[in-house]
Amino acid sequence: MNPLIVEWIGRTEYETAWNLQKQTVQRLAKNPDEPDRLLLLEHPPTYTFGRRASLDNLLFSEQQLADEGITTHWVDRGGDVTYHGPGQLVGYPIINLRRLQNRPQPDLHRYLRDLEQTIIDTLATFDVSAWRYPGYTGVWVDQIAQASGVSEPHKMAAIGIKVSGDGISSHGFALNVNINMAHFAGIIPCGIEEHPVTSLDRYLDTSIAVDTVIPQFIAAFQETFGFTNIVTTR
Repeated sequence: MNPLIVEWIGRTEYETAWNLQKQTVQRLAKNPDEPDRLLLLEHPPTYTFGRRASLDNLLFSEQQLADEGITTHWVDRGGDVTYHGPGQLVGYPIINLRRLQNRPQPDLHRYLRDLEQTIIDTLATFDVSAWRYPGYTGVWVDQIAQASGVSEPHKMAAIGIKVSGDGISSHGFALNVNINMAHFAGIIPCGIEEHPVTSLDRYLDTSIAVDTVIPQFIAAFQETFGFTNIVTTR
């Protein structure tokens, strides 16, 4: 199997990272020997709207967006609206899924479930019992809701992907580590009104840095996807 190159590119403007994804997808499509890549990063405050997004799920006015320094982007991933910001581990796997899965047409359901499993296994290293929620994409935990005072599902990680006609993946996941939760008030995250979002530090009730999560995630990603050769650059 070709190596997986893992690149930590730090805090990166959304447009810059999106262009980097597109360039990397093109390289993989043109060259069968090009290694797969996993881009890990944080974004400045950003709302992104996927292919199924509705402006009804944007709650902040233009003035509020400007006051909070939040940019908006309509993008070509699946899903609705989500928030990116400092304190959130974002991952964009740029992978030749035909090669990885050894099949002419990638199994997208399997790929989504593998991303979820990677995050679930990552959180398990912090003694967090995360799970899949039937009917929803992403990773969830049980937590006491501030509004009701009872335990209910909270979303800790969002997933939205694109797979090209050549079977190359892009976009990916966003895991809330120590993010500014107030910025989620400006949207209906993923169009889901009935369940709140949360973050790892809020769940653990302790401070935790994104840097602490990265090695755990890389190890879980390698295990789930079966990569035997990982090259990490920072």
